[in-house]
Amino acid sequence: MKNYLVKTPRLLKALYSQCIWHINDNANSVYITFDDGPHPVITPYILDLLKQYQAKATFFCIGKNVKDYPEVYQRILAEGHGVGNHTHNHLNGWNTENIDYFKDLRLASKYIQSNVFRPPYGRITYSQAMGVQRLFPKMQIIMWDILSGDFDVNLSAEDCLLNVQSTTQPGSIIVFHDSDKAWGRLEFALPKFLAYCQQKGWNMKRLKF
Repeated sequence: MKNYLVKTPRLLKALYSQCIWHINDNANSVYITFDDGPHPVITPYILDLLKQYQAKATFFCIGKNVKDYPEVYQRILAEGHGVGNHTHNHLNGWNTENIDYFKDLRLASKYIQSNVFRPPYGRITYSQAMGVQRLFPKMQIIMWDILSGDFDVNLSAEDCLLNVQSTTQPGSIIVFHDSDKAWGRLEFALPKFLAYCQQKGWNMKRLKF
């Protein structure tokens, strides 16, 4: 049984209205994002696919991974994709004291030059969200409209693809993961989803703020 929602409900978006869940000002674009990289094998695979489909995306990177794989991070930037801060150590905000959370986010910012931030697991307290806005006034907190579920080891690759194809609409922010845990589903679903978006005539863009 899934313990997550593929499509983010309106009530949650309203409760955390200071976060960005959906892009409302573009009727013909979708915004694919990747969390938890860069990864030395999976991220280059994704970059090759994005180039094949003339797509741009946004990679929410973990600071320690950027430190370990700087060449992959630089390739993301060189190929015109966006990057975002995903903390340095992939911290769960619900289980982390605010001072430690902000310290980790600041450490990641030494390696990731970006004004967008996505909390790992989407788990951030209201006080942490307000603190991010106060301490990093130019930073936007980016959540999502659609979860692919590629991180779910109990989900089939076919159902992962169905998750995104059945729910994505223009303006959607979609989450995949460039991680070992997601690989079995990502490898199957991502190329087919990119082809689907292309067939629909949607532009696949990076997030810009």
